[in-house]
Amino acid sequence: MRAVVQRVIRSRVLVEGKITGEINKGLMILLGVEEDDTEADADYMAEKITGLRIFEDPEGKMNLSLADVGGDMLVVSQFTLLGDCRKGKRPSFIRAARPEEADRLYRCFVEICRGKGILVEEGIFRAEMLVQIENDGPVTLIIDSRKNF
Repeated sequence: MRAVVQRVIRSRVLVEGKITGEINKGLMILLGVEEDDTEADADYMAEKITGLRIFEDPEGKMNLSLADVGGDMLVVSQFTLLGDCRKGKRPSFIRAARPEEADRLYRCFVEICRGKGILVEEGIFRAEMLVQIENDGPVTLIIDSRKNF
């Protein structure tokens, strides 16, 4: 499982011109599910992301988590995060999980985060989405449950 995590002032996702998810201060998560991922990957990612200390404390040091600042999450499924661009000019998505399994593990991730008391907004799985992000900092991190980087 791979995620791009962005600290945001606000973010929203629109499908066919309608807002399906919107947050103010918090984290925008683009989440890709890889073939062979399991519930353990979803749990690892939820624990890691919700506990990240990437919000500033009163001294300006990144020392606070999402819960510490009362932030929300907007999670959007994005299989293109698994695109392999090492060969040629066209990405290969062979490592991306099949849609049914990707949706199941995406939902697992979302529910684990909600279980931690975090308000989680979402996009719509497999829909064409317009994602608007106001990155704060900017702070952007890439997290991989297989710890490939």
